[in-house]
Parts: sequence; structure tokens; C-alpha cells
Amino acid sequence: MYKSNAFCRKILCGVAFAATVFSTPTFAANDYPNKPIRILVGASAGGGTDILARALAEKFSQALKQTVVVENRPGASQTIAADNTARANPDGYTLLAATNTNQAIAPHILKLSYDPLKDINAVGLIAKVPHVLVVGKNSPYKSVQDVVNAMKADPGKLTYGSSGIGSTQHIAGEAFNLATGAKATHVPYKGSSQAHADIISGEVSMMFDTTSSAMSQIRGGTLRPLAVLSPERSPELPDVPTLAESGIKGADMYTWYGLFVTGGTDPKIVELLNKTLNDALATPDIQQRLKSLGGEITPMSAADLAKLNKEEFERFGKLAKEANLQAQ
Repeated sequence: MYKSNAFCRKILCGVAFAATVFSTPTFAANDYPNKPIRILVGASAGGGTDILARALAEKFSQALKQTVVVENRPGASQTIAADNTARANPDGYTLLAATNTNQAIAPHILKLSYDPLKDINAVGLIAKVPHVLVVGKNSPYKSVQDVVNAMKADPGKLTYGSSGIGSTQHIAGEAFNLATGAKATHVPYKGSSQAHADIISGEVSMMFDTTSSAMSQIRGGTLRPLAVLSPERSPELPDVPTLAESGIKGADMYTWYGLFVTGGTDPKIVELLNKTLNDALATPDIQQRLKSLGGEITPMSAADLAKLNKEEFERFGKLAKEANLQAQ
């Protein structure tokens, strides 16, 4: 009888322990958020990802009644911030403003300690933006053909900047090399804003940057746009031709920005974050901000972004292999 009672007590304790363990996420989800939230950005301040993250942080703070701070962790093609997100507690308090650079391209070029498809979960799409070929205001190149002629005249002499190895700017530059049959040398930076300084000074020849990063410099007259890397002209740059109109085909490129969270975060928290994001994207000021940056808003569920991420991961994996892209 003693053994039977002891056995029953063990069973009851086990049931109670299991109930506590499995009820914790629900409690956390119902109580969320009860402390500050941080959004990690894998690029330096002033770049496109940073601009969008700070605009959303304000909206999230208002909607969730909590402090939301943006932390810049630039470097390694935005994978430092992604790695920090992957290793954070899966409680919804560490978010990642990511792009296809760190989620779909860099994993095929850099050796990472996390799986971008498993250790980081999708929340929702922020926007898609096209790329634009820019040179400094004092550059001698006034057209795409000027650039191509210079590349062919002295292969490897012209340089193009990017926000890092494996970034969409890097991929766009290599695609441009392949499409033109010419050669420009890649110069990676920790973020677009740092590359801009060297392009403006003339130390670097050009950049295939996102409109979200380059637009303020273009409007300020410090960067000169030569072509947009999209099938159609950008409404924000109506006088700038597309690469196809400039005689170059097969080098179109766009960057998508998405919000992610540590893998294993409670689905209820992910659902709340997705709703908060899509509500923010529906506000007139955010829409105007994204439009001014050349962005296209396409609200998505977490599942839809996860699907897009996987498709992009596979597409860029194939491209990286074909182009023999490697860490430099």
C-alpha cells in the first residue's frame, strides 16, 4: 500500500509539473509584452533597414504600450544581428528587421552557427524595394553605357560598394558583371551609409543600392542615379531608366524587408506581432514613408513570409553556386 501511494504521488507530481511546463507559453503570451522589446538591425544607422526599423519601432511602442528600442549590430552581411536573434530567449522580446541578404543569400556564402529557416521565425513582410545603380555627384559616368565602356576598357579597375559579402547589393553587382560581360571589383562595407561616403568622395566607383538606402542621397544631389534594377521605372525616380532600357538585361534585383523573431516563440505572440506590423503598415504616414523610399507594401501572414523566405533561400543558393560566390 505504501508503494502504491508513493507511486501515485509521483504520478500526480509529474502531471502537475507537466501542466506547469506546458502552460507557461500560454501565460507568457497572455502577459505579453510586459517589458521593453528590442528590434535588432544588421546594418549601420542611416541605411534602409535602420530607417524602416525605427519607423516601425515607434508604431509598435504605441500599439503595444511598451518601449521598443532599435539596436544596430552591423557586419557579416547582417548575420551578426541574425545570430543574436537566433540565440535569444524565444519570448518575443527580441525581434529582427531582416532582409533577403541575411535570410536567403549570406547563408550560402558564409559559415553560420544558426539555421535561418529554423532558428529564426517569420513575423511578416515590411516592404519590397528595387535597387538603383548610383555614382557620386562628381563621377565622370553619366549613363550605364559610360560605366560598361569603362569596365571593358580596364577590367577590374572600377569598383562597386555593397553592405557586405552576400548582400543583395553584392549579388546585383555580380549579376551586372555577368550581364555585361565586363568586370567591376566588389568592395564590401558594414552598411550602405558607409559605402555612400566613399562613392561620394570618388574612392569607390558605384553601387547597386536599394532605393530605401539611396533615396535621401539622390534627392540631396550627392548620389547620381543611372538606372533602376526593376522591370519598370520607379514612381519616385520617373526620369531614371531601367537597366533593360539602358540595354542591360538579366540583372534585375530587389530587396525585401521582413520582421522576424527567435525560433520557437509562442505562435500567439507571433500572431500579435504580425497584426501589429500589418496595422502599422496600413497607417498613412508609414505608407508615405515607404513610398518616398521607393518601397512596395505587400502585407503578409507569418506563413506567407516563411514561404517567400524558403523560395528565396533556394533561388539564391542556386545563383551563388552558379556564380561561384565565396567569402572574400
